[in-house]
Amino acid sequence: MTRFTATYSPEDNKLRLYASARLDAETYDRVKEAGFKWAPKQELFVAPKWTPQREDLALELAGEIEAEEMTLAERAALKAERLEGLSYKRHAQANAFARRADELSQPFYMGQPILVGHHSERSARRTQERMHSASTGAVKAEQAATYWLDRASSVEHFASMKNNPRTRANRIKTLLAGLRDLQRGINRAHAALAIWEKLTTDEQIRHALGNTDSRTLWSNYDLYYKVDRGEVTPADARQSCIEGASLAVNGPNRRRWIEHILHRLAFERSMLGDVPRYDGELTQVIIQAFAREHGAESPKCAAMGAGRFRLESPVPLPAHIASDASLELSEDGWRDLMQACGYTVPEKKVRQGSGKPNTVPLINLSREQAEQLQRIWNLRMVAACKGKQAKAKPAEVYPTTQATYSANSKGDYDVFNTIEIAADGRRVRMGWQGNERVRSGDPIARIRVSAIGREFHQPDSVVVITDKPSKPLPIDLDGLETEARNAATEEAAA
Repeated sequence: MTRFTATYSPEDNKLRLYASARLDAETYDRVKEAGFKWAPKQELFVAPKWTPQREDLALELAGEIEAEEMTLAERAALKAERLEGLSYKRHAQANAFARRADELSQPFYMGQPILVGHHSERSARRTQERMHSASTGAVKAEQAATYWLDRASSVEHFASMKNNPRTRANRIKTLLAGLRDLQRGINRAHAALAIWEKLTTDEQIRHALGNTDSRTLWSNYDLYYKVDRGEVTPADARQSCIEGASLAVNGPNRRRWIEHILHRLAFERSMLGDVPRYDGELTQVIIQAFAREHGAESPKCAAMGAGRFRLESPVPLPAHIASDASLELSEDGWRDLMQACGYTVPEKKVRQGSGKPNTVPLINLSREQAEQLQRIWNLRMVAACKGKQAKAKPAEVYPTTQATYSANSKGDYDVFNTIEIAADGRRVRMGWQGNERVRSGDPIARIRVSAIGREFHQPDSVVVITDKPSKPLPIDLDGLETEARNAATEEAAA
């Protein structure tokens, strides 16, 4: 009687069957039909990946599935050793062919030609053919030796790549995508069942089948035409859709796939290290992102007060999160659940492409502050014109609406623009310092300015949006105005 041993390796997601004797024809056909392939060097049957059907067959034959004792690295080392052995044999074969070719070439040493018509011509030509054949064999054997050596190196490199943390992290992303796809099917089936609960009359069923996407109703694409031709009654069509959706919700295969992916995720995350417990500020957006990554359908989170959050979905939440369509937990409960599911809150990404280290707030100044900042700019322009023949010209605050500003601030040459200012009230500009472009100061806010009617030796006009609320500018405008007034007074006295 043939005894079987079945193993599973989470590293490569493969099932393996070890048989103590040659399989009979019927068992062999079942094993091959399930997708198992015979690996002669390892003397076992291996499935390229796990499926519920293959697991059932392995359990039927072996009784249980054990953990694979040999790791991916150990298996790769054995395969590399075997391939290196093949390379060594081909290299030895190439040397033998080369020696034989060298021996056969001795009659032609120093360029001895074949004597046409001489009694030695026939023998010389046979010797020449054998020499060429041996030389060709040496080249081919050396090429084969190089090929098998490269294969051995590739096997070890592939094993190292599979265990690379970055590759493992990408594998986790792929598993999460598969988890979402499976859960999305369950969510769609729940939505279809909710639709069919409301559609009971023949007229409603006909209208739904003819005007709604078949995937939404969980029906076959030709079901409407069968109903229209009278081949299927509306009630039977409705019942078949309900049975199909119910099978997707309660069927074992899809649940087994989800459980299998969750187990693989747990293994991959354990190999990367323990998942840290999130200790930052917990918000509704974070909880929604966590639920969405694990396949929840349109999750909505609301703060319930006293440090509690409630997550809701139009269909039941994923089974590994909750058994209902809503879940309410405390902050600690949500942190523990996210850690148990292996969820890591992503870090905020810095905006790239603008060259700005951080985005400072855009402030709409009050009319009073805008007037004061405009006076400072006008006084500084007076001081800047000291010793020049040109005379400084003052600018005035420009009030406008948000619609007008938006319509005239789209391009670089429009009359309205947004600028950054530093703590000294000056505009932050980019300039060259040696071979590097640097900022003239550290920006603390952004404000809107206008260049309408601007002339030489005249500052920009501060823009005030009249139909938007104003915010205080975090600058000591009183001190800056005093300094600017003193500088302008000194220039006038001179």
